[in-house]
Amino acid sequence: MTDYSDIATQLKVRLADLLERTEVIEDDLRHPLDADWEEQAVDLADDEALEGVDDVLRSEIQQIRLALLRIENGTYGTCAICGEPISLERLKARPIATRCIKCA
Repeated sequence: MTDYSDIATQLKVRLADLLERTEVIEDDLRHPLDADWEEQAVDLADDEALEGVDDVLRSEIQQIRLALLRIENGTYGTCAICGEPISLERLKARPIATRCIKCA
């Protein structure tokens, strides 16, 4: 069985960073709107962009949590399509990978 502890550590560090960033975005999105209509329009446009970034970050958070779960339950590094091992090089480059190169 392959030891994925280095990858797990890397994933945990990335997860902590993403959670911190989403918290900052959530705090920014909770701000009250300015009384000025023009400022409100700018704030709402900024909020839309932030919500898009937040969605992308939350998707990556989900993928990281699932990768950590796979490491924990022993299924990490196995292709979800063909069942063959995913190369260590691929996992180092893309630790959230669920498919081998052939199936990706």
